[in-house]
Amino acid sequence: MNLFARKAATLAVGLGLLAGSLGAHAEGQIRIAEQFGIVYLLLNVAQDQKLIEKRTKAEGIDAKVEWVKLSGGAAVNDALLSGSIEIAGAGVGPLLTLWDRTKGKQNVKGVASLGNFPYYLVSNNPNVKTIADFTDKDRIALPAVGVSVQSRVLQMASAKLWGDKEFAKLDKISVALPHPDATAAIIKGGTEITGHFGNPPFQEQELAGNPNARIVLNSYQVLGGPASATVLYATEKFRTESPKTYRAFVEALNDAAQFVTANPEKAADIYIKVSNARIDRDLLLKIIKSPEVQFKTTPQNTFQLADFMHRVGAIKNKPTSVKDYFFDDAQNASGN
Repeated sequence: MNLFARKAATLAVGLGLLAGSLGAHAEGQIRIAEQFGIVYLLLNVAQDQKLIEKRTKAEGIDAKVEWVKLSGGAAVNDALLSGSIEIAGAGVGPLLTLWDRTKGKQNVKGVASLGNFPYYLVSNNPNVKTIADFTDKDRIALPAVGVSVQSRVLQMASAKLWGDKEFAKLDKISVALPHPDATAAIIKGGTEITGHFGNPPFQEQELAGNPNARIVLNSYQVLGGPASATVLYATEKFRTESPKTYRAFVEALNDAAQFVTANPEKAADIYIKVSNARIDRDLLLKIIKSPEVQFKTTPQNTFQLADFMHRVGAIKNKPTSVKDYFFDDAQNASGN
């Protein structure tokens, strides 16, 4: 376990011990786990503009909003199960894993999507043009091996190429690494990391920063079109015991989506400020304005991954539709 992961685990455990003494969820208390990248822009805007606080105030509640930065779906899932957070931000893969594990118990389900974003598997190895070209000498960095949405999409692509029995073929050369560290390795070159399945803006920084970097795989190609790769999820207990806070959070998220769509320039500045990101602003704006990117809270094109995970035995419970693993809320009604 690397230093970052140890710190994240320590934070999750520490917060979990604190949460254990709090008992039932109190209205107004909401702790939100986010990770790295523009895919969390709606949360960045909600934080900067205090949209959650505004919505809870309209409900007659003084909210206590806390933001927790973690890396990898495994760390996020551990934090949610330990009671360290109320809202988890991670990929569809970690959501499906936790939905499956908690069905009939904590009943974890999706709250909303954070938008549609293409995720790229980028390599700086000149010999790698498709996933079939990776060898045992290569290492593919991603947030969490076998758990993160990047890992699951890679498994799905592997199954299409080599068959379902070989879906985990590339897990053995995959390593868990936070996006910023993996990006630095791809741009610099000369390390064991020759591939990185990331997200915006890290993938675009790699392509701009290393002339040998190329896109080996696009998640949209694997999933059959624009897809909600990163989502938010929570326990049934939080949704039931803090209905006003839950509702205010969802409304704030929709407010953030409208803000980003209407104000891409301001949204870019907010991302740089809140994330303390070192990124070329023009590149950032290009990503935010990309026709491939859509800021909306309705989940899209998630079921294909859910069906795949059940087919290969990654989850035991078979979902019949998105309504199985997302809460029955207005923003999810037309999800798929």
